[in-house]
Amino acid sequence: MARRRKGRDISGWLVVDKPAGITSTAVVNKVRWALQAKKAGHAGTLDPEATGVLAVALGEATKTVPFVTDALKAYRFVVRLGQATNTDDAEGEVTASSDLRPTDAEIKAKLGNFVGETMQIPPKFSAVKIDGQRAYKLARDGEDVEIEARPLWVEELTLIDRLDADRVELEMVCGKGGYVRAIARDLGEALGCYGHVAWLRRVWSGPFEAEQGISTEEIERLAHDPDLDAHILPLEVGLSDLPELRATPEGAARMRNGNPGMVFAAGDTEYGEECWASFDGRAVAVGVYKAGEVHPSRVFVDSSSS
Repeated sequence: MARRRKGRDISGWLVVDKPAGITSTAVVNKVRWALQAKKAGHAGTLDPEATGVLAVALGEATKTVPFVTDALKAYRFVVRLGQATNTDDAEGEVTASSDLRPTDAEIKAKLGNFVGETMQIPPKFSAVKIDGQRAYKLARDGEDVEIEARPLWVEELTLIDRLDADRVELEMVCGKGGYVRAIARDLGEALGCYGHVAWLRRVWSGPFEAEQGISTEEIERLAHDPDLDAHILPLEVGLSDLPELRATPEGAARMRNGNPGMVFAAGDTEYGEECWASFDGRAVAVGVYKAGEVHPSRVFVDSSSS
């Protein structure tokens, strides 16, 4: 007989402004402890030294995580020119260096090569799995890691500021699976001067922005306090990129049991399009729209955030 997980049945999103020096998993564990939540997860890992938006899903909101991880996200980051490292960031060992420093015009000219549909090789020190093992573990063990290139959509890549001869600040808007460290590495190679990430911040991810984020210090201060609940956003926020259809009372009841359910006028929603159904403003299910019904793939048992 499976053991029942202890904690509160609480659902929704807590947006954390992650500080440097802590893993994404540690932040999730801190949130779960502070809220005494039964279930929690995050929508997209940030490197330990990276800061910014880490959206933590609670309870039923964990079912909406894929829709947030698939959404566009934006990063501000500083590239240190003239040095390559084995981790592609400032934490690693310098493996190559150059005295060449490209001009702003040269940098801008190369940025276009990374926009649109691209193929990116993740850093050797990353969580990508190779034959069942994490790449970073193999790299730490001294193995020669070969990682296949993966498709990546980059919406924008912009030069924000030239901080000094050695450092440039960039902003990237990209889709799922993008490694900023790989962008810095590949840009440095394209410029002939090497490069690595010196500083990184995720400023927004899907519907969540850094300005919404609560600090880990504030989470600790409000731990086990009802005031912390006030920072929780409804799970429906994680579905903002999908069209919403309102379910009939009978349709909502059917969908909650995993069956296709009737919805009111679909508007611009097309046959076969993924959408979410609501009843009285609460999420009932995510599914596919077909001829007046939503055929559920995910059903929400309770979308309450309290």
